[in-house]
Amino acid sequence: MVVKVYGPAYASPKRVIVCLIEKGIEFETVPVDLVKGEHRSPEYLKLQPFGSLPVIQDGDYTLYESRAIIRYYAEKYKSQGTDLLGNTIEERGLVEQWLEVEAHNYHPHIYNLTIQILFSSALGFLPDEKIIKESEEKLGKVLDVYEERLSKSKYLAGDSFSLADLSHLPFTQYLVGPMQKEYLIRERKHVSAWWDDISNRPSWKKVLEL
Repeated sequence: MVVKVYGPAYASPKRVIVCLIEKGIEFETVPVDLVKGEHRSPEYLKLQPFGSLPVIQDGDYTLYESRAIIRYYAEKYKSQGTDLLGNTIEERGLVEQWLEVEAHNYHPHIYNLTIQILFSSALGFLPDEKIIKESEEKLGKVLDVYEERLSKSKYLAGDSFSLADLSHLPFTQYLVGPMQKEYLIRERKHVSAWWDDISNRPSWKKVLEL
């Protein structure tokens, strides 16, 4: 059964797609246009009652929230493709820790920048320079913590690429690409090397080609 991934044009669904590629899982994508409000259609709300992206359908099984989805597939297909969870319970603990850091410390600030800089005009409001400045400053402080961590290990959870690293790919791509704030990555030596490593994985390059 081929997995259906809804909303492939956006960052959070890309988090799921790169995981599926790393695990060698077949999938197909279903476009959802946020600007046209397709995520608020009755059909979509039956799948995702909060109207956010992504959703996956795997046969009769439906799941939403991108980090829940990547945890699910990393566990279900643990012995297939790239091991994204760690080899020991201690490694798994670190993977989970840094996934939580990404969700609660990194993501809120980069999400604010994404909405204000990339999507404000499509959503019908002017960018708020105060929010942009504050979000960039807060993101910089988070990246300082990352710099310290990555001075001691190649990846966030240790010496192996994991969900903790993978989860950063889509929104950081916005940061270094269309947002033109690559300096936030490049002025931190270890963060910069880490980003070059994870963003050059064949799986992520394939996502960007889709």
